[in-house]
Amino acid sequence: MGENSYREDREDREELRELLRQFENLRSGTQHDFLEEEAFERIIDHFDEKDDLFKAMEAADLGIEQFPFSSVLMIKKADLLLAGRKYWAALEILEKAELFDSTDINLFILKTDAYLALDQQSKAVELLEAALLQFEGDERIELLFELADVYDDYEEFDKVFDCLKLILEDEPNNEEALYKICFWTDFTGRNEESIQVHLQIIEEFPYNELAWFNLGAAYQGLKLYEKAIDAYLYAVTIDEKFDYAYRNMGDAYLRLRKFKEAIEVLEKVLELSRPEDVIYEAIGHCYHKIGNFAQARFNYRKASHLNPEDSKLYYKMALTYINEEQWDSAVKQLDSAMRIHRTLPEYNLAMGECKMQLKQFKEAILYFGNVVRSRPKSVAGWEALIRCLFKAEFYEEALEQCVAALKITEGKTLFIYYFSACLFALKKTKEGILQLEKAMEFSPRQVKKLIDLHPAILQNQQVVDLIARYKKAKRH
Repeated sequence: MGENSYREDREDREELRELLRQFENLRSGTQHDFLEEEAFERIIDHFDEKDDLFKAMEAADLGIEQFPFSSVLMIKKADLLLAGRKYWAALEILEKAELFDSTDINLFILKTDAYLALDQQSKAVELLEAALLQFEGDERIELLFELADVYDDYEEFDKVFDCLKLILEDEPNNEEALYKICFWTDFTGRNEESIQVHLQIIEEFPYNELAWFNLGAAYQGLKLYEKAIDAYLYAVTIDEKFDYAYRNMGDAYLRLRKFKEAIEVLEKVLELSRPEDVIYEAIGHCYHKIGNFAQARFNYRKASHLNPEDSKLYYKMALTYINEEQWDSAVKQLDSAMRIHRTLPEYNLAMGECKMQLKQFKEAILYFGNVVRSRPKSVAGWEALIRCLFKAEFYEEALEQCVAALKITEGKTLFIYYFSACLFALKKTKEGILQLEKAMEFSPRQVKKLIDLHPAILQNQQVVDLIARYKKAKRH
C-alpha cells in the first residue's frame, strides 16, 4: 500500500511538472499547447501554495482567456484578488461568475470576505442569510459557520450563539460547533438554553462526551455545581483522558468546598496534560484549606517554578508559614513576593505581622504604615498599626493613631476600644472608663478585641464591673 501511494505521488509530481512546462510555453508564446480547464485550476493552486501571487494571477488570466465562461476560474481569480486586497475588483469578477453558476458556495464565502474587508458587515449578513435558503447539508453548515464569524466581527454575540445552535440542530455531533458553543454560552450567559440544546443531543447520542462537558459547563455557569459534577463524570467515563472535564470538575468541587475531591481530580489533570502553574496553585489552595500546610507549600512551590514572576505564590507560601507561626520562613517568602510587587497592601500587612511577632517593632510599624497610606479606609491596616504600637509600648503614638483612625473610618467602634486601652496604659483611668462605656454602648461584643490587646485591663475592678453590667443587661 505504501509503494502504491509513493508511485501515485511520483506520477502526480511528474504530471504537474509537465503542466507547468506547458504553461511556461503558453505564457512565453513559444508553443500553443492546449491546457484543460482543470489543468489551469491545478496550476493556479500550485502557485498560490508557493505564495507566488503574480504567476497565480497570470495563470488565472490565461485560463479565463481560454475558458471565458468558467465560473471556477473566475472564483479562483477573485480569491487571488482578495489576497492582494483588491476587494472591489474581486466583487466585480464574482458577480460575473454568478451569472454562469450561482450554486457554487465559494461565491458566497468570497463575497462575504470582501464585504467584511470593506467594513460592510450588513451586506455580508444579508448575503449569507439569503444563501442559507439555497443550500443544504454540509454547505449549509459551512455557511452557518461563516455567518457566525460575521456576527462575531459585527459584535452581535447572541446571534453567534444562534448560528451554532442551528448547526447543532442539523448536525448534533459537529465537534467545531460543540467546542465553540461552550465558549459562547459562557460569554452570552445563555446557560439555560445551552442545557436544553445539550440534553437533546445527549438523548439522541448518549456517548457524546463533548455534549456532556458542555452540559456540565452550563450547569456550572448557573452555579449548579452538583449537577455540573455529575455531567463531567459522564464525560470522563466516556473519555477517561478528557483533561478539561477534570479541570472544570476540580473548580466545581472547590466551589462546594469539597477540597479532598478537588485535589483528586486536579491531580488527574496533571497526569493528563502538561504541568500548569494554575493547577498546582489550585491544589495548594485545597491543601491550605484543609490545614495541610506542608503539602500546600509543596504545590505552591511547584507553581512558582513554572511561573517565577507570580508574586502571589510566594505570598501564599508565606501564609502557610504564618499559620504555623514560622515567622522567619514567612519573611523569606514575603521578601521574594515584595521583590516583584513591593507596595501591595496584603504583602505589607503580612510582613508587618511577621516583624511584630519577631519583636522587630520599628520595621513592623513601617510596613503597617505602608498599608495605612495605600488604603486609608481599610480597618485592617489601622488595627494592625495600633496593635503594633501598643505591643511596642509606644502608647502616645498608638493614641494618636486611634484618633486618626476614628476620624477616617467615621468612628468605628473597634478604635474606641483601642483608644480606651491606650488611655488605661497611660494611666488615664477615668478617661479610659468613659471611652470603654461609649464603646460598650455601640458594640458590647467587640470588648474581646480590647481584652486581646490589653489583657491586664481585667485587673481593674471598674472595668470588670462595667463589662459585667452590660452582660447582665443583655441577658435581660
